[in-house]
Amino acid sequence: MKIAIYARVSTHNGQDPEMQLRELREYCQRREWDITQEYVDVGISGGKEKRPELDKLLHDAHRRYFDAVVVWRFDRFARSVSHLLKALETFRALGIEFVSLSEQVDTSTPTGKMIFTVLGAVAELERSLIVERVRAGLRNAKAKGKKLGRPPLVANPAVIGKMRSQGASWRAIARAIGVSPATALCTAARARKARLENSASLPAVSDSF
Repeated sequence: MKIAIYARVSTHNGQDPEMQLRELREYCQRREWDITQEYVDVGISGGKEKRPELDKLLHDAHRRYFDAVVVWRFDRFARSVSHLLKALETFRALGIEFVSLSEQVDTSTPTGKMIFTVLGAVAELERSLIVERVRAGLRNAKAKGKKLGRPPLVANPAVIGKMRSQGASWRAIARAIGVSPATALCTAARARKARLENSASLPAVSDSF
């Protein structure tokens, strides 16, 4: 099989990817696999989903440059179970196997396929728990009388009036103050109505002395 190996270290200081690469090369040699490409990210945190060499590996996978990907350990490759599962699903769709040396996982074997299924179940459970926690939090907040959602945007009628007097369109005003044109128009209309009501409620001023 044509093999791609991937290695990653987080920092330049005191960490050398050569240890991972050496073990990966020896493993492939024992299985008589042909390493066609090595992808190595140095000084990049595992928390980042986007990495130069990992991105290149995934790009080359879609071009079917290799038959399997071999890594030293799960956490060298993926940042989370969901990230790992997403990559494994991509590889499976492309007909590419995945091997993790430390965990002894090989998706080309029955045991490896079983572990892949278990990972999928764990990721699904993780997503379900997150959704349930969010819903429980919303229910709790609602029970306490808290208003949910974003606070409504408040448009300043004075700013709208000034911009209109300067010839600005409703679209331009809305874009400038961060609301929709309809909101800007309604705000101006309410302000005009309030001024008319206030002026009508003022007592008449007598000019007699």
